[in-house]
Amino acid sequence: MRFNYTPKGTCSVNIAFDLDDGIVRNIQFTRGCHGNTQGVSRLAEGMAAEELISRLEGINCGNRGTSCPDQLAKAVKAALAQ
Repeated sequence: MRFNYTPKGTCSVNIAFDLDDGIVRNIQFTRGCHGNTQGVSRLAEGMAAEELISRLEGINCGNRGTSCPDQLAKAVKAALAQ
C-alpha cells in the first residue's frame, strides 16, 4: 500500500513509500538534501519496517531535533499504526 507523509522540521516536504507485508519499498522524498535523501532511500529499500524504525529514529540534523531519516521512521510508524 502507498503512503504519503508530511515531515515536520526538515527541508523535505513529503515522503512517499510503499509498505507491503512489513517491508518498505519505493521511498521518495520531495525536496530536501537530494544526495542524503537519495542515499537514505536506497539504503532503506527492502528493509523491514521495524528494523528501519530502530535504525533511523532519533537521528538529528543540526539542532533541528529531527532529520529526514528520523521523519522517515516516523512516517513508517504512522503507516504501521493504520
